[in-house]
Amino acid sequence: MSETPRTTAVAASDADLLDQTAIAVRAAGSALRERFGEVVRYQGREELMRALAGNDETALDILRPRLTRLSPDAGWVEDELDGGALPPGEWWVVDPAEGNVNHLHALPEWAVTATLVRENQPVLTAVHLPLTGETYTALAGAGAHLDGRPLHVSPTADLGLSIVATSQARPDEDEKVVRRVGSSITAMLFDALVVRTAVPATLHLTNVAAGRIDAFWQFAGARADLLPGALLVTEAGGRVSDAQGRPWTPQSESFLAAAPGVHATAVATLSR
Repeated sequence: MSETPRTTAVAASDADLLDQTAIAVRAAGSALRERFGEVVRYQGREELMRALAGNDETALDILRPRLTRLSPDAGWVEDELDGGALPPGEWWVVDPAEGNVNHLHALPEWAVTATLVRENQPVLTAVHLPLTGETYTALAGAGAHLDGRPLHVSPTADLGLSIVATSQARPDEDEKVVRRVGSSITAMLFDALVVRTAVPATLHLTNVAAGRIDAFWQFAGARADLLPGALLVTEAGGRVSDAQGRPWTPQSESFLAAAPGVHATAVATLSR
C-alpha cells in the first residue's frame, strides 16, 4: 500500500476517473436494488450458483462497458474470487455484488465495488451501498470519503475497548484456514470488547475507514474482497498489514486493517 508520487495532470485525471467510477457503481447498484426484497429460494448448490450469477450479470452488464470506456487499456479481472498478484499494467478489479448471498436472503449487507489497480497498487476505489445510498471513495494520496465527507479511522488505543470484525472462511476453504479463523475469533473474544463475524469483508472495512469499528482481519481472501477496503482504510489513516504485522500484498495469506492505536495489539492477539 505504498504511495507513489504523481504529477498534477495524472492526479487530476485519476480524480475525474474516480468520479465516473462512482457513477458507474451507483448505476449498477440501482439495478440490483430493483431485484432485492424477497428471499430467493433454491433447492441445491446449482440453483444457488445460478441465482448468484444472475445478480452478477445484471451489475456487470452496466459496469463492464462503462468502466471499459473510462480506461480502455485496463485489463478486466473476470473472477472476483481470484487472489494473488496481477500482471503488469492497469486492471479493473470489480465485485458486481459484494455480499451476493446476503442479497439473495433479503439481508441488507451488500454492495457494488470497483477498484482500479496500477502495477499491483490500488489507485482508486468506489464502494456503493444501494440500500443506504452511501458511496465510499478513495484515491491514493488524496484521502478517503463518504459521499464527499472525509473519513478518519478511530482514535482508539485500547483493544479492550474496541469493536473488531472478521468474515468467515468460504464454504470450500481449506480446513487449516477454517480452524485458524475459529482460533482467531476465540483469541479476539478474550481481548476485544465486541467481535463481529459476518460477510462481506468490504462492509467491515468501510466501517474501519469511517472509525465505527477499530480493526478487521481475515485469512486468505480474494483481491476483490480486500483491495477496496485496503485503500479506504489506508487513505483514512489506518494501518494495513498481514496478521503478523508484515506489509500486505494480494499474495499475502492473511490481512489486518486497524486503527493505528490498536494495530500492534491486534497483531499480538492474532499471533497467539
